[in-house]
Amino acid sequence: MTDQREAIRSNAKYLRNVRPIDPDEICEYVEGNPHPAVVRQHLREDAPALGLIEREDGTFVPVSDEPVRPNRGPVREFPERYAQALENFLVDRYGVNWHADAAGDLLRSTIRRFKARYLERRSVTYDDDVAAGYAIYHLPGYYAAIQYALDDLAERSLLGRNLRVLDVGAGVGGPALGLCEYLPEDALVEYHAVEPSAAADVLETLLAETGQNVHATVHRSPIEDIDPTTLGSTDGTAEFDLVLACNVLNELTAPTTVARSLLDALAPDGTLLAMAPADKNTSIALREIERELEDERVREPSEFSALESGGDDAAGEAADEADGDGGTADRRGRVTVYGPTVRLWPGERPSDRGWSFDVRPDLEVPAFQRRLDEATPADDAEHAPGEFVNVDVQFSHSLLRLDGTRRIDIELETDDWAKMAEMERHVTNRIDLVAAKVSRSLSGAAESEYGEKPNPLFKISDGSEAVDHYAVLTSETSLNRPLLEAEYGEVCSFEQILALWNDDEEAYNLVVDEDTIVDRIG
Repeated sequence: MTDQREAIRSNAKYLRNVRPIDPDEICEYVEGNPHPAVVRQHLREDAPALGLIEREDGTFVPVSDEPVRPNRGPVREFPERYAQALENFLVDRYGVNWHADAAGDLLRSTIRRFKARYLERRSVTYDDDVAAGYAIYHLPGYYAAIQYALDDLAERSLLGRNLRVLDVGAGVGGPALGLCEYLPEDALVEYHAVEPSAAADVLETLLAETGQNVHATVHRSPIEDIDPTTLGSTDGTAEFDLVLACNVLNELTAPTTVARSLLDALAPDGTLLAMAPADKNTSIALREIERELEDERVREPSEFSALESGGDDAAGEAADEADGDGGTADRRGRVTVYGPTVRLWPGERPSDRGWSFDVRPDLEVPAFQRRLDEATPADDAEHAPGEFVNVDVQFSHSLLRLDGTRRIDIELETDDWAKMAEMERHVTNRIDLVAAKVSRSLSGAAESEYGEKPNPLFKISDGSEAVDHYAVLTSETSLNRPLLEAEYGEVCSFEQILALWNDDEEAYNLVVDEDTIVDRIG
């Protein structure tokens, strides 16, 4: 069987550059004339190593090397095929009336319990019921959120069609499904999920709906017990194009240590995408991890083999060689924050509290959420309509790379622009400033007791600040309207902005009024 499989691989390698690979044709070239279905199965299993995608007509062709284009539009709904697969899973586990009677009561109480524990910053144990409730309540939002984060990579052609993906703490599959939906049909994905909890059962069910060119493996062990540099590798030096750590770092005992090990498994031109809920604690914790890892040097594969054979001293020698002339320092460099936070001043790093998150349009309510919510008994005093509907898309994310690439690559000079690190000396003055918009409006839509709406308020950053800075739009004009129009993470220039100190918030307010000119520059 091994010889037969190797013969199939050899024929595929030859034909891949000649014409589409047809299992009906290859079976004639292999000794023993295996059935075309056997050939097709071998080709499917070896497709990631061979760089092949399967077409609708049953033939195989090389995956394109064209980068993935950004979506450029809102994510409107959770796809019906995934919603139906989840409902089928719930029916199999709880019965056809999973949303009603005792089963519905169990799921509703489970959702209430894990929401309360989360707000209390207590850990959640993911048993079968929690996994099901988590899928009902959180799956759609996480599915949408990752697609907006992927836009940050695709807009600079940094997301390829041939991807090796490691998804740590994959949960019930929101990020995985969002990634697969984001990619075009002709993409090839070798996907490795690490998920030790009961959520893996839901994950495997939903991954079955992702398509024939997604080759998924679920590893049911804690990430602390796994060396990510060996997953899916035949030589012990696995490298991934995209590593996902979505809504999991805040649940780990040593999140920075785990994130560091994930960077070790990253390809030289790959990306670590970490995400967290938008609430204050998890968002700030994500920024702390980002800042702790920034500028660290990532080990080369040669250093891993040195550690195995000769211990720390040998690894140190390998590191010295990597940093020396003719070494591999240019291949895998130091950790760089690609985005969405910025570093606009050479040598400067932010040290403010770092609470920054994005908000995107709500999704349409999935039928499974509406069904569970509407089946709540009328005598349930705790229930308010919509309690079990969750279509908000709010998230914090961090993109780390090893090749020095930044989403916004600007270096400012003090001769032209004020620096946030020196804002104290600019208070009460009008200054020129360059900063990224790192929030949606934080002022809310409520009117004051006098019938006035609050001024739009946005967190801004230039990557040098030690305390929070906010742009406050007090008088909208055609010349400052770009502040309202700019997207999350976009860089703007501000001319004649007024710098003030806010004692109540212990932050700087940068006032944008009729004298201020705002331009979108990146």
